[in-house]
Amino acid sequence: MIVAVLMHVAALAQKTVRYDLYVRDTIVNFTGKERHAYSVNGSIPMPELHFTEGDTAEIWIHNELKTETSIHWHGLILPNEQDGVPYLTTAPIKAGTTHLYKFPLVQNGTYWYHSHTGLQEQGGMYGAFIIHKQHEKPMPEYTLVLSDWTDMKPFEVHRRLHMANDWSAIKKANVQKGAAQSYADAIAAGSLKTKLGNEWKRMVAMDVSDVYYDQFLANGQPEASAPQFKAGDKVRVRIINGSSSTYFWIRWSGGKMDVVASDGEDVVPVPVDRFIIAVAETYDVIVTIPSDSTAFELQATSEDRIRSTSMWLGDGIRQLVSPLQPLKYFEGMQMMNDMIRMDGNLDDMGMNMSLQQMDMNVVMYPEITGPLKEKKHDHQHMDMTNGDQYNSNQLSDIVTLNYNMLRSPVKTTLPDAPTTVYNFELTGNMNRYVWSINNKTVSETDKILIRKGENVRIILFNNSMMRHPMHLHGHFFRVVNGNGDYSPLKNVLDIMPMETDTIEFAATESGDWFFHCHILYHMMSGMGRIFTYENSPPNPQLPDPEKALRKLYADDREFHFMFQNDFATNGNDGEMMYMNTRWNFQAEWRLGYDNMMGWETEAHVGRYIGKMQWLFPYVGFDWRYRKMEMGETERNLFGQTSTKDQRAVVCFGVQYVLPMLITADFRVDTEGKLRLQFMREDIPLTKRLRLGLMYNSDFEYMAGLKYVLDKSFSLSAHYDSDMGFGAGFTYTY
Repeated sequence: MIVAVLMHVAALAQKTVRYDLYVRDTIVNFTGKERHAYSVNGSIPMPELHFTEGDTAEIWIHNELKTETSIHWHGLILPNEQDGVPYLTTAPIKAGTTHLYKFPLVQNGTYWYHSHTGLQEQGGMYGAFIIHKQHEKPMPEYTLVLSDWTDMKPFEVHRRLHMANDWSAIKKANVQKGAAQSYADAIAAGSLKTKLGNEWKRMVAMDVSDVYYDQFLANGQPEASAPQFKAGDKVRVRIINGSSSTYFWIRWSGGKMDVVASDGEDVVPVPVDRFIIAVAETYDVIVTIPSDSTAFELQATSEDRIRSTSMWLGDGIRQLVSPLQPLKYFEGMQMMNDMIRMDGNLDDMGMNMSLQQMDMNVVMYPEITGPLKEKKHDHQHMDMTNGDQYNSNQLSDIVTLNYNMLRSPVKTTLPDAPTTVYNFELTGNMNRYVWSINNKTVSETDKILIRKGENVRIILFNNSMMRHPMHLHGHFFRVVNGNGDYSPLKNVLDIMPMETDTIEFAATESGDWFFHCHILYHMMSGMGRIFTYENSPPNPQLPDPEKALRKLYADDREFHFMFQNDFATNGNDGEMMYMNTRWNFQAEWRLGYDNMMGWETEAHVGRYIGKMQWLFPYVGFDWRYRKMEMGETERNLFGQTSTKDQRAVVCFGVQYVLPMLITADFRVDTEGKLRLQFMREDIPLTKRLRLGLMYNSDFEYMAGLKYVLDKSFSLSAHYDSDMGFGAGFTYTY
């Protein structure tokens, strides 16, 4: 009888739970416009999957798309070939095929799953993966999956980010004043000096989020409701940030929230008023429903405070959370000016920032540091050596969660084993949207060899002005904080600008594991590394590992195309670029309608040098024709002359970005002629009115204005020393 009981218990513990998931193209309408998306079993998000710890998950993916896809099981400890990163751990699921994922569940908690193929996650491929404890005490619960939606095709979002196109900032400025930080905005705020200081250090306008989103979704809807909960109910809300690039402030109108788990792992309950949930993080909170006849709001507001989405707990009159006021962008810009050196690196002024305890953006939060004062002149400098200036919990009664407040209920110390330490500097370039670690993308580095049985410690320094949610596949890591042996376990670390954080994990697996920023567009741009275990057996999913790795590396090597053409009354001029992380193929042209004006075209190819990529040596050619009168001679600043109607030369040059974002271009051609040129395009006079200027040593000059109508079209007018005055419109792709 005892043997029979034990066998029955074992059978229950090893129950196989099967799901069949059908991936399909679909059409959605979140904003009044029909757009393409991906659905699974007809829904966005993907179906909510439930298991019990000890189960075996058997999940069949039926790919009914015309392209390949994949599924990554975020936060799960599982065999390497089941992890779901195509071309790294798992074979891609080809169009029209079915793939089986099967693995035991050795943990419990709140997790999620999503596509790891291209930009499919942004199009709807994300969902909740809940693993219940075997002997869980019954408690009301609700799962909330947060996500972001853009009507723009994800490919277009990605391409425009690489082109430094600020259409997102213009769209945000329509919702929130000052989001574009034009010269007009700066003057109105009494912050012209701050704006000039920002550009002197070669920084573009500040934003805490790169992408404009048309809608934020709660479980795939503008808002979610859970009217079944009554007064006195303690409800576990499992919150999953399934967005592609949006951080959310989480707040609750019914009082404090008890944070009881992070990334699936339990923590000692922490009562807070609010917390920010990074991209890909999960948090479990317990809230108490204060009364009946009221629906209490659990609100998720995007970090840039453009808009929010909500879940309503309870039934009746709605109890709202007080809205978060717009960010004080120019205060943030002044903070950046103080923190960034002229070489582009950050300086934490000896404050030893870590674990979200000092939020540099707190200067922009009106609820913490006071309301915006209009027409405030010469913003006062803060005491940069006093960390409390950025500790919101010291400045306000509002209790904001940070990582130092998380404590594991059990010891998390690593085994006594040799420890290998890696120092990772998170690096980036907003102007060209290049994201890297130690100034190298995934494809520019070898895999990092680790040994089973050792401990791995990673010291991360964020030398960029963006937050980065760093995610490690297939492992939990300790976030080393003030709780020592009881430091919390997580699989995503949000590291803020100028922070230095330490994480560590025991190397207990085999195979290759991805470590990357979970902002989708940062990951696709190259911010990541691959850990590979020594002496790992061959992966049956990838019979040709070298070919597979080349496919993986292709993500951050991708080239992006940009085209701009000005159709004016006096002629036609334009430019195009085809570029990736390091290389750029450029071409520009001018054609005058009058034969005396002539035409010219230049094309060159070069490579960006340095961490900030301000230096760009190139080689190319220059063809031009201009009808010259008898005896007419062109003379340049260097005393060199030319009498040719037509010139075709090869040129060698270098471009360099100067303070105030001015591009200096110095070159010499095969005839020995020198040219020095200074140019700055897209100077934001207002959020839509842009100025462009150019002058060179051939005594050519240009001044032009553009008024941006939408992401593709602008009204334009310019004066050119060769072609005179013209007006028309500009098309930008």
